[in-house]
Amino acid sequence: MSKGRRKKKNNFYTVVLIVGLGLLLGISLWLWKGESKQELASSEEASQEEVEPTPSPSPTPKLKIVDPDSKSRPIAVMIDTNVGNNNHVGLLDAYLQYEAVVEGGLTRIMAIFKDQDTSLIGPIRSSRHYFLDYALENDAIYAHYGWSPYAKTDIAALKVNNINGMTNGGSAYWRDKTIASPHNVFTSIEKLTTRAKELKYDLTTDQGLVFDYSVDAIDLDTMEDAVEADSVLVRYSPTQTRGYTYDSKNQVYLREMNGSAHIDKQSKKQLSYKNVIIMQIENITLDTKEHQDLKNIKSGNGYFLTNGYSVPIKWSKSSRSSKTKYTYLDGSEIVLNDGRTFVQIVPTTYKVSIE
Repeated sequence: MSKGRRKKKNNFYTVVLIVGLGLLLGISLWLWKGESKQELASSEEASQEEVEPTPSPSPTPKLKIVDPDSKSRPIAVMIDTNVGNNNHVGLLDAYLQYEAVVEGGLTRIMAIFKDQDTSLIGPIRSSRHYFLDYALENDAIYAHYGWSPYAKTDIAALKVNNINGMTNGGSAYWRDKTIASPHNVFTSIEKLTTRAKELKYDLTTDQGLVFDYSVDAIDLDTMEDAVEADSVLVRYSPTQTRGYTYDSKNQVYLREMNGSAHIDKQSKKQLSYKNVIIMQIENITLDTKEHQDLKNIKSGNGYFLTNGYSVPIKWSKSSRSSKTKYTYLDGSEIVLNDGRTFVQIVPTTYKVSIE
């Protein structure tokens, strides 16, 4: 074979060899890339399986009865109790209520409203000067229809933001002519707020609530001095009693007046309260008209009732506008359950019955 032909043949084999090696290298590279992608995908899947998503934080539970962060100013409304047990309206919207003795062994209620739009409240009656102490500690606009001589003097001296139906009430009150006077005066939050604006009263406050509340249940049964409290009776005079019966199903206290259920006139529901505070405070008679006074700028004893149990407490108040401090016997401040609260300010001359 000639040298030229052998050279061409060798060149041919060289080309074939190079092409073959190229193909083999390409196939190997393709297979390697495929395996790498598969391994990467498997690695990513494994990584996704191993890393669990971070759960979103649960929203902080909020109180239902009142917003402690709200800056809206409360409104305190004086309520007539000399109307029987089923003639009150609007009290179901009041998150806090006080009751104290007046002339003749009767009583008045002061109901505190905050962030409500209650369209009918009453019947409304006149002011007594010691109720001002509890309106002031709540930094409330004070709504009433008339006043005693002592209340008139103190409202001016203490510069209480008040709405009096007999002087500066404007159109904040009206009379229901189907009901006998003087037990027929009513109001609404809208009308009181409108009148407060006209009188240029502040509608906001930077003061906190009188009580602290808990969204978690406060149970007193584990406390050393706790007793079961299924039935409670307090007395204001020989003719006036207030009672509470514990409703274990709904975990509230059902209120009674003079032995009968205290019923809301509109809804026909019995008034109920999650917390009941009983304050024993000495009262004295000031004049021949039997106007009363309370010795409440001091300290004294009482009871706190919630969830079917009662414990003894201490209360103290350093000035007329200062917040009353309520403590357990060990000195720690009480915290209320989330719900309506009634403060019964009862004379020390009568024993409180808790069974």
